[in-house]
Order: sequence, then structure tokens, then C-alpha cells
Amino acid sequence: MSEMGWNGHASGQATGSSGAVVHLVLQGKGGIGKSVVASWLAEYLLDRGQQVHCIDGDPVNRSLAQYKSLQVEKLDLVNEEGVIVRTRYDELLERFATGEGAFVVDSGATAFLPLWSYIVETEVIRVLKDLGRKVYVHCVVSGGEMLSDSLLGFDTLASSTPDRNVVVWINEYFGAVARDGKTFDQMNVFQRHAGKVLGAIGIPQRSPDTFGASILLMRERKLTFGEAIHSSQFLLAQKSRLHIVRRDLFDQLDHLHLADASAAEERAEMQQAGAAGVTDSATRLEPEPIHS
Repeated sequence: MSEMGWNGHASGQATGSSGAVVHLVLQGKGGIGKSVVASWLAEYLLDRGQQVHCIDGDPVNRSLAQYKSLQVEKLDLVNEEGVIVRTRYDELLERFATGEGAFVVDSGATAFLPLWSYIVETEVIRVLKDLGRKVYVHCVVSGGEMLSDSLLGFDTLASSTPDRNVVVWINEYFGAVARDGKTFDQMNVFQRHAGKVLGAIGIPQRSPDTFGASILLMRERKLTFGEAIHSSQFLLAQKSRLHIVRRDLFDQLDHLHLADASAAEERAEMQQAGAAGVTDSATRLEPEPIHS
């Protein structure tokens, strides 16, 4: 018989592998690919048989909500004066605590600090962990001119999350994620927080005139991989390229066991117990090989 915890819920309550697992896509830099990552993550979880609830928490752009097939809910955060009211996250937390399935939340750059400060102050990750729920923090790190700002966002998240639950998406669309000859896993900011990183997903820079054009077309039309691949509006070569990208992306996500909460938690615990220093963590950070 379950014991009642301080919060009135059964302590350690869980709903199995299809129980509430929360995926927060967070980054303070705008235009970095958060909504695209959220849509790809949601499609992956759906493809793996999960019940998925997509939530657009961006009060300005609502980019994720434009993916109609994902049936995205819009989170109402702004009051009459146009100010984000953080207590409106209370109802969202209640849904995480009592609901089932996977929640994918795209916060948007505008809501990055309000949402993350709420999570830290309210100890949301601990609260949900007490209920047997898992929280993953997905952080996009991009190259080029966006590198410095995206590294700052990663530093903010990794320094304040209590668990090894950060999934880094290495997005090379804007350029290589490197500085002074160092890749991300060699940078000081990663080495300081290696113990908080569960793993990485690589989004490599591909040929812009073929792969880049096909992905851009899919993004502009706000389609999932599956919709584009089965659409008569895409040519066979375009569909093949999108299939390759989806296959490689989903293979990497499988490696992190994100569709299996128990396996992912076991992975994190094993990493925590076996953390022998930065070198070992950096090795684990490397994304799965990309086949083109």
C-alpha cells in the first residue's frame, strides 16, 4: 500500500513506462531551433508508441503550435498587461503530477527565465521525482554567432538542475559548435557540468543545397518527417533525404532510451555511479555516428 507524501499524492507513485515523463525544451537564445527540436522529439516519442502531450509555452511566437498534426496546446501565461504570470505554471505542474504520457514543452526564449526560475524556486524536479516522474531538460547549443548565447543558456540550466537529466542538442546548422579548436565536450563550460549531462543528440551540418533545402521546405510548411515523407508535394529524392535525417536522429534518441523512462533512469544512475571524471563524461557526450 502506498504511503501518502507531504504533497497529498502517493509517495513514489508512477504510472509505468507510459506514465508522466516531462521533456522541457529550454534555451534563452531565440531562433536557435527549439521548436524544431520539440517537434522532432514529439514525433519520435509518438513513433515509439508514447502518448504525447505537446505544449507551446512561448507567449510570443507560438512556433510549435503551428505543427497541426501534433495537436499542440497553447499555454496561457500573459495577463492583461502583457506580463508573464509565473503562478500559471502551477496548473501545468499539477498536470505533470497527475497526468499520463509524455509531455513535450517548448518554452520559447521569452519564457526561458520565468519558467526555469519557477522550476528552480518551486523545486519542480524534486517534486515530480518524489512522485516517480522523470524530467528531462533539452538544451540546444548552436554554432556560429549563436554559440556564446547558447553556451550561456546551457550553463544556466546545468548549474541549477539537481539531476543528471540534461540532453544537449548539438545543432551545427549555423556552423560548427567549436571555439579555439575545442569541441563542446572539451570546453570548460561542459567540463564544469559534465555530471549533469545525460547525453547528446547531433544535428550535423549537411549539404545545404540538398539536405538543407529539403529540411527547410519541411520546416517552412510546419510538417513532421512522417507527413513530409508521405506527402505528394515532396519529390522522391527529398523524401529519401528526410528519411535519412529522421533515421539518424531517432537512432540517437533510442541510444538515450528517452522513450523508456525506466531504462533512461537506470542509465543516468549508472553514469552517476561510474563517473570517473571529465574524460569519461566527455566520451559519453559524443553523439551517435551520423550516416549520410
